[in-house]
Amino acid sequence: MLRMPQFELVQPSTVDEAVRALAECPGALVVAGGTDLVPNLKHELFTPPRVVSLAAIAELRGIRRESDGSLSLGAMTPLAEVAESELVRSQAPALAQACSLIAGPQLRSMGTLGGNVMLDTRCQWYNQTYFWRQALGFCMKKDGAVCHVVKGGKNCVAAASNDSAPALMTLGASLDVAAASGRRALAIDDFWVADGIYNKQVARDELVTRIRVPATGAGHRGAYGKLRDRGSIDFPLLGVAVRLELDAQGAVAQADVVVTALAAQPKRITKVAEALAGTKPGTAAFDAAVEAVGALAHKQCKPLPNIPGDADYRREMVPVYVRRTLQAAARREGPVHHV
Repeated sequence: MLRMPQFELVQPSTVDEAVRALAECPGALVVAGGTDLVPNLKHELFTPPRVVSLAAIAELRGIRRESDGSLSLGAMTPLAEVAESELVRSQAPALAQACSLIAGPQLRSMGTLGGNVMLDTRCQWYNQTYFWRQALGFCMKKDGAVCHVVKGGKNCVAAASNDSAPALMTLGASLDVAAASGRRALAIDDFWVADGIYNKQVARDELVTRIRVPATGAGHRGAYGKLRDRGSIDFPLLGVAVRLELDAQGAVAQADVVVTALAAQPKRITKVAEALAGTKPGTAAFDAAVEAVGALAHKQCKPLPNIPGDADYRREMVPVYVRRTLQAAARREGPVHHV
């Protein structure tokens, strides 16, 4: 039986109480829905002296449209609520689709949007029991100094595996962050660092309180595609979020593609807008441009054997999912999923 380590549980009712509880206890961790943290505690990946629960903080829940048309999503809003929200589906379809494919129905009811944004990086050499990791000599992400993915590697390459992240990046989202010292806003593009040990520009005693998505117009199209072994539960072997902005004539004015589950941070594919600009969905020119974007993604993405699934197979699926997800967005469809 896997048991959790002993810790003090603190249950604040306000954000100020929560960040104060974190600041007072070095090494304290936050629990939102607990769908990732609890298994990690049982595997002794974390042994915090204190766990701060956000369950009783009402201000961290809910979805609303602000006066400027932007969406404000509380960090403790359940993933199922985000996936089913008509506001999110209409204004940020890629985000709704991404949340609809996270884990399974029960876990989406417990798991939260903020929790998925803050998801720990994953690696097949790390997400194991203590006994398993000890038998291997541990790894540099936890308790050891060796990378089992890259022989002689000096940096941890555990993979960012949060489905919501690439969708939020295509949407130009920002995060509200609170600490005992004050509050700040952080663009999600500036949120990441290429370090598999901890890949976020948020200190351990800071708290993501809300996720903000700028307003989108009538020409907005978005979709999310996910590759995984099973039709539910699994973390992504590859995640692809796309955004298209069409002008009044129906031609592509802006475009973006971001992928996840390949490296320590989500990756934006470059030169996508240039390839698709001026083409109209449903035409041969658009289809040719989509093929070109798939080729760009294949060239720029080089998965490592850091998560389950053959790395070569995952790379060959990159252009397939990029093409399918772009076409789905253009048709106002999605998500793209093999099951």
